[in-house]
Amino acid sequence: MPLEMNREVFITCAVTGSGATQDRSRLVPRSPAEIAEAGIAAAKAGAAIVHAHVRDPETGAPARDPALYREVTERIRDSGTDVVLNLTAGMGGDLRFGPPSAPLPLGNGTDMIGAEARVEHLAQCLPEIATLDCGTMNFAEADYVMTNTPGMLAAMGSAMTALGIRPEIEAFDTGHLWHAKELVRTGVLKSPALVQLCMGVPWGAPDDLTTFLAMANAVPRDWTFSAFSLGRNQMPFVAASVLAGGNVRVGLEDNLWLDKGVLARNEQLVERAVTIIENLGARVIGPAEVREKLGLTKRAPA
Repeated sequence: MPLEMNREVFITCAVTGSGATQDRSRLVPRSPAEIAEAGIAAAKAGAAIVHAHVRDPETGAPARDPALYREVTERIRDSGTDVVLNLTAGMGGDLRFGPPSAPLPLGNGTDMIGAEARVEHLAQCLPEIATLDCGTMNFAEADYVMTNTPGMLAAMGSAMTALGIRPEIEAFDTGHLWHAKELVRTGVLKSPALVQLCMGVPWGAPDDLTTFLAMANAVPRDWTFSAFSLGRNQMPFVAASVLAGGNVRVGLEDNLWLDKGVLARNEQLVERAVTIIENLGARVIGPAEVREKLGLTKRAPA
């Protein structure tokens, strides 16, 4: 693969996620106010896109209440901060099986809902981008299966397209990109598509450079991609993605640490990514340029 560095890079900040990080760092935002404040701070630090999940404000556990999403998006919009809003649509596809000797009935924590319910918060909030986890896979952290069947993905992708929301294909492994191309071929998703390469998530694609370059090479040349990795490899993948022609994602969803023993804030991770990108000789672009590049329309619910 020839070196085709991206010279105009956008940063996505994933400010909270849905993993079990809320008790590992006091800086992981929980309430809608905290999540919105984190997004605003990340935007001011240089993130063009803010990717948001919501959590139970009291426990920090992952949630999918549309009212919480509405509060987050309204707070960001009301602040006057210009940033592209990217909301997850990954909740509601969790299967927890019983032990190997008796996998059924399904265990506590199973949360399976229909496609319409999984995009209800999108219809209410109308973000510019929403994530579409383009496949089913095992997750090591909580010993559950993230479930996204072909029919579910077709229904969710079609709903996002009808709402005028740009799907961001979350590719956790090579087969997810294969499926994404089929969704584009069949007209569920529009081309050129937007892809996030999710590296190092157990048990998806490992974050070695050989696998990453295979993933990057599998993205059609006219599509736009970003990439991220977890923990200590978050910042090395900022450089790797730019050098491979992509954009970058950082944030507390993927990494809690600024340095060894030093807990990070979202805006600090964005600032560090800006430094890496600029030291490579590239330019960090803002939300207006991202909208032009990706064909997005800034809007708010009626």
